[in-house]
Amino acid sequence: MARIELPEGTDTEQTRMWQLAPDLYKAAGNFTRTMYAGELSVRERELARMRIAQINACPI
Repeated sequence: MARIELPEGTDTEQTRMWQLAPDLYKAAGNFTRTMYAGELSVRERELARMRIAQINACPI
């Protein structure tokens, strides 16, 4: 269950969450498509994910 107030509706929580930031939704979608449909190997993709986590001080 979300900890933020979401718009009312019958859509999933995830769908209603993205309604709060449509520009971010578009950017996240582009990032995902680039990462998974691009020419990066699995190893390079995981390295990028680890580096992003490190930059954001997330546990790996």
